[in-house]
Amino acid sequence: MSKPYVLGVDIGGTNTVFGIVDARGQVIASDSIKTRKHANFDDYIAELHEGVTRLLKANDAEDKIYGIGIGAPNGNYYTGEIQNPPNLPWGPIIPLAEKVSKAFGGIPVSVTNDANAAALGEMTYGAARGMKDFIMITLGTGVGSGIVVNGQLVYGHDGFAGELGHLIVKRNNGRVCGCGRTGCLEAYCSATGVARTAREFLEVRTEPSTLRNLQIEDITSKDVYDAAVAGDKLAKEIFEYTGTILGQTFADMVAFSSPQAIILFGGLAKSGDLLMRPLKEAFDKSILPIFRGKTKILLSELKESDAAVLGASALGWEAKYRYEVPSFDHPTSSSVAEDAK
Repeated sequence: MSKPYVLGVDIGGTNTVFGIVDARGQVIASDSIKTRKHANFDDYIAELHEGVTRLLKANDAEDKIYGIGIGAPNGNYYTGEIQNPPNLPWGPIIPLAEKVSKAFGGIPVSVTNDANAAALGEMTYGAARGMKDFIMITLGTGVGSGIVVNGQLVYGHDGFAGELGHLIVKRNNGRVCGCGRTGCLEAYCSATGVARTAREFLEVRTEPSTLRNLQIEDITSKDVYDAAVAGDKLAKEIFEYTGTILGQTFADMVAFSSPQAIILFGGLAKSGDLLMRPLKEAFDKSILPIFRGKTKILLSELKESDAAVLGASALGWEAKYRYEVPSFDHPTSSSVAEDAK
């Protein structure tokens, strides 16, 4: 039989990345289009179809796609819709799965948010292979999360469960978050949060720092990282502060679902010991005794350049089962790996 493929699509605020993925989790080829180019959603779908079709033809993959998985902001697994999307020009309700499936001749489509897609990708291809209980945390511009319990993603009754980035970590005088609430984890422990911490520290403290050589409103998390690597004391303390909040919050998360691991992905997760040392110290100090030593803190094993497509593609395999498209086993099974040769 011909090799089975799925299509993984990651819809970001700036770019939409799509790729052809085989049963072993190899990205055969990928490409992208600009997400916000078209104010009309149908025009966006038309360009997506054109770009994907071109990619399929170039890689001899036409008529070999068995499912399409899409990760998108506020993507709802139950309805296949994007609902009230942040940073997208369409809405408030976008019938994403319906439109994409129709454009691609009825191929089954599954939709979820980007952090849930990352969790599926990690479970299928990455550090969570073989795990049935884990939490995926994405540390990027915001803080996203995907919760897996007994091998299943937790969606809740409405499809939007798992917004751990909006747990309140500062009850009094907390920062205003992009969601409109105050004191959210995202406001402190995202890349944006690190930059906000830098500005606050520079304003209220007097010690010298190379960060003072930058325009305070232009400081980024990378600026803080570079300064910390170079030995800047204040920059190191910013990471200490960030890691401590993360570690304390992770301990609370463990009390909820007792995961085997909490897996970190995203640019901020690459900060090494600057972040991980204070994170693990705070985690160990804050964890309930009954859970001590049971939950690992791990870094994602997904290749960053392929991670978005791989995460979404895992949803594509699931779409195949949900709509009962024949005729091969689950891509994590040995029989499909054999078929894919």
